[in-house]
Amino acid sequence: MTAASTPNPYHDPAWRGRLIACAVALLVLWPMLVVSEFKPWILFDWQSLTSTGRFLSDFLTPAHSMEFLAMLLRETWQTVAIATAGLTLALLGAIPATLLVNEQLSISALGTGRMRPLARLLRQGVRWALVLLRSVPELVWALLFVRIIGLGPTAGVLAIALTYCGMLGKVYAEILESSDAHASDTLLANGSGRLAALLYGALPEAASELMSYTVYRWECAIRGSVVMGFVGAGGLGQRMDESMKMLAGSEVASMLLVFVALVALADLFSKVLRRRLG
Repeated sequence: MTAASTPNPYHDPAWRGRLIACAVALLVLWPMLVVSEFKPWILFDWQSLTSTGRFLSDFLTPAHSMEFLAMLLRETWQTVAIATAGLTLALLGAIPATLLVNEQLSISALGTGRMRPLARLLRQGVRWALVLLRSVPELVWALLFVRIIGLGPTAGVLAIALTYCGMLGKVYAEILESSDAHASDTLLANGSGRLAALLYGALPEAASELMSYTVYRWECAIRGSVVMGFVGAGGLGQRMDESMKMLAGSEVASMLLVFVALVALADLFSKVLRRRLG
């Protein structure tokens, strides 16, 4: 074989296609960057650099005065309470909705395999209600409730309850429908009610997955309650917003450390529950 016919190991045979793909990506992304007014050079403005340096110098030394720590503990507890209360209200709506939209628990479909028109219409209506609830982010619900009932944690609780009701109802139904339906079908065929079929037939098969997802949503609710605090829904986020407006980096650092600890504890709690249920 001659040297001219020897393939070059450093030659990319697809270089033209890669080059064209990069050019197309730039053509598509550039208008988006222009429309979004993306100007990263603003970060290097002298005034921005001065403010950032002052904020970061305070950020490296978290606030630890007794008065501040007492306030931080109180607001952290309120954040956990907002998330827990909101998730509890969401469960009160999601569990009945799961019973209604879950096709495995349809009594009208037994024998014929077809649901009655009224049952199908009811199931579709509940399904669309869940779609509506989870389509609106909890932050938007929080903004709406802050305008209606004023500042405070009540807006955050209601916002989490509505959005998470839609999420939990959808995922619970999917988890139950993907599990083994033999036990619940047997109970329904022998005259059992839907609630008994859920408790004694479907739940034992999917308990671990349901509990894992519920704890994950509780962790998400804690994060969401912090974010909603920035629009006046109470908790740790509202205090963090006030500290950031005053460029109090030391206070923000302490709050972020507590926030990280909260998420880590929620993750640990989820692992312990999965291990016990597994």
